[in-house]
Amino acid sequence: MSIATVLAGLDAIRSDLEVFYRDLHAHPELGHQEKRTSTRVAERLRACGYDVYDQIGGTGVVGVLANGDGPGVLFRADMDALPIKEQTGLPYASTATDSDGHPIMHACGHDTHVTALLGAARLMSRTKDAWKGTHIALFQPAEEPGDGARSMIADGLTDRIPKPDVCLAQHVLPYPAGQVLTRSGPALSAADNYRITVYGRSAHGSSPDRGIDPVVMASMLVVRLQTVVSREVSPLTPVVLTVGSIHSGANPNNIPETAEIQLNVRTYQEEVRQRVKDSIARIAHAECAASGAPKPPDIDHFGAFPPTINDEDTTRRVATSFSAFFGERARELDLQTASEDFSEIPKAFGVPFTYWGFGGIDPDRYAKAAEKGTIATDIPTNHNATFAPVIQPTLDTGVQAAVVSALAHLGDGAEGPAA
Repeated sequence: MSIATVLAGLDAIRSDLEVFYRDLHAHPELGHQEKRTSTRVAERLRACGYDVYDQIGGTGVVGVLANGDGPGVLFRADMDALPIKEQTGLPYASTATDSDGHPIMHACGHDTHVTALLGAARLMSRTKDAWKGTHIALFQPAEEPGDGARSMIADGLTDRIPKPDVCLAQHVLPYPAGQVLTRSGPALSAADNYRITVYGRSAHGSSPDRGIDPVVMASMLVVRLQTVVSREVSPLTPVVLTVGSIHSGANPNNIPETAEIQLNVRTYQEEVRQRVKDSIARIAHAECAASGAPKPPDIDHFGAFPPTINDEDTTRRVATSFSAFFGERARELDLQTASEDFSEIPKAFGVPFTYWGFGGIDPDRYAKAAEKGTIATDIPTNHNATFAPVIQPTLDTGVQAAVVSALAHLGDGAEGPAA
């Protein structure tokens, strides 16, 4: 069976993958700055016999391994890190900084994604007699800022590599290591950021009647925006609206000219997404009018992520293969309020896709937290300064999932549970 044939080589490369992972974790790079990472990725792909296309969208890398007639499978891994100071205490913890001296770390596990896909590519290249088709390993920059996929597409991605028949991706999550978790249909939310600037009239703090206070205006807007979720959307429809920033003025004895708030919205349905957007604009204009603002608010929509809606047939095919290989470790993924730009890639090619999660938390630690009911406080999430997947079985599972999902399309894709 092709899965057993391909994965038979995992024991021989495990140590090397772990060394590579530790090095990658210790040398994180922010979005669009992944020069060291992309160089190392390209070197490894070439060593495996892949045709390599690099510097796509800046630092994007794609490896293509054509192996006879058959379907094409594109598997994506994201490469970028976050501007967070690592507090894991690991011997391979990051001490890296950006160009301004601010600390950075792989707080979202993209280093596991890169390592797992390189491991899968290495195994696929060594066992070409076990599968047919084209394996495409895509390493994407700048997932965190949300424009990495679009930058690769804008740089001619769809014209530079073969068109795949399906696209796949995975993400390490705060679940027990060894688990793989799939979900059909909506899996990750859309995300929309808004910057709203409201205008007043400045005055001395002792004469508020001579001014129009944008601080009060913005404060009322923050409160009123909470009613979008509680009063304008069905309680059965998941929506998150968070005001994450409010800023105005520079001293306590002056009414300033302007105030600015920034908010983030998470939705799963395009109709709801538009309805919330319209409500935000309506409320902002109404609050400004109610306060006698000298001009309407400025509303800047920026940093948008699309929803991740997994294709049902593709997800079913991958989930069936996972169940056969991983047994009880194959689970259903909870609906996630995080967001991704991966779906831009299959959308550009016009092909179906599925995206799943795999666990990165020590299973014993997770079980103890679950027993105490303290998962929310004891298990760090992605983007936390203490988030660090256990190396094993996280990497093994990531490699296995990348191989099994690819072979669900390129090989027989069905075997019994893993030993």
